[in-house]
Amino acid sequence: MSRKTMGLRNHAIALVAASTVGFTAPAGTAEPSGVHPGPMSRQEAYARAEVLTALGRKMFFDPSLSASGKQACSSCHDPNHAFGPTSASPVEMGGAKLDQPGVRAVPSLRYLQAAPAFTEHFHDSEDEGDESVDNGPTGGLTWDGRADHGKDQARIPLLSPFEMGNKDEAQVAASLRKAPYAEAFKAAFGADVFDNPQDAFDAAVEALGTFEQSSADFYPYSSRYDAFLAGEAQLSAQEMRGRMLFEDEAKGNCASCHLSEPANDGEPPQFTDYGLIAIAVPRNPAIPANADPDYFDLGLCGPLRTDFKGRTEYCGLFKTPTLRNVALRKSFFHNGYFHTLREAVAFYASRDTDPGRWYPKRAGGTVNKFDDLPKTYWPNLNTDPPFNGRKPGDKPALTDAEIDDIVAFLGTLTDADQAGQ
Repeated sequence: MSRKTMGLRNHAIALVAASTVGFTAPAGTAEPSGVHPGPMSRQEAYARAEVLTALGRKMFFDPSLSASGKQACSSCHDPNHAFGPTSASPVEMGGAKLDQPGVRAVPSLRYLQAAPAFTEHFHDSEDEGDESVDNGPTGGLTWDGRADHGKDQARIPLLSPFEMGNKDEAQVAASLRKAPYAEAFKAAFGADVFDNPQDAFDAAVEALGTFEQSSADFYPYSSRYDAFLAGEAQLSAQEMRGRMLFEDEAKGNCASCHLSEPANDGEPPQFTDYGLIAIAVPRNPAIPANADPDYFDLGLCGPLRTDFKGRTEYCGLFKTPTLRNVALRKSFFHNGYFHTLREAVAFYASRDTDPGRWYPKRAGGTVNKFDDLPKTYWPNLNTDPPFNGRKPGDKPALTDAEIDDIVAFLGTLTDADQAGQ
């Protein structure tokens, strides 16, 4: 099943701009909420965006906004690692004493600017011309799509007990009041913004969300692959082979979810279709929560997302992340189980043909296949190529050399400012 969300993506760009810089929303859409002023001219809106971007940047690097006073947004989302983690740890530590482990790997914040709002049923007019085709859950931010905009996502780590650990909005507001940029904060949001802690908190996440729309920081499109698409660079023979395998539906079939071609309007490819799918990554014993044999992170149906609790058809589904800058990562997938990009690609190629390579064995010697997804949810597993009907002992979709070629191609997606990291 191919997911092509180009039209939805381009519409999302307009709505994100509206919600972060104060434009009047397009006809037929809701006026964006927030603490920013009402409708304003385009020039005024861009001027305001510059102010909020500068303010959000200061907040992003400010550890005083955490309960510990030692953890900033940038602690986990390092700009020198494409706004992702620097370590190979599957989860990071947080909380008031920095002793509370997270439950999921930290994603990169780059190239999220065009993610559409979450929708349970996405009907794509480009799906073979049949608008009745339901591509299922699509869009949103975070591994389970539960936040629609950057300002919504920013709320989560500020208040999470295993991230920045603030007990409530008032604690964040109190820290902001004491910050060296408090006067700039009042200049942007009003002299009385600190009179109501909720107003101050809403202003804070708006500024953070606006900063995360900064193109130079978060979507520079400066990779060698971008230069190649523009006719300004060449790929090596191995990288070109990798690109072909990446896009070949009978081989890697990676591009069915990680779109690699420019949009119809010339917008560079995002290397994600924004969908949520289940692929049954092996259970990671390095995550402390997994020490409980009854605990399962089931993505879209919980436990962190609660609105689809009990919806068994969604259990095990996680967001398809962008592959831009993926070569910088030291852990992969939502639980950080794999620690090399080559392992991650090889898993796709031989999950079903050689499950014993990836999953643990039971006491009797049988393979405990799909060990992090209860069997009742196995019908949710993705069965597109290279998973399409292959059985243990079958020939895998990719040879070792072909896996190396794809990994080489993925290395061309690293932005220029990340070179040498």
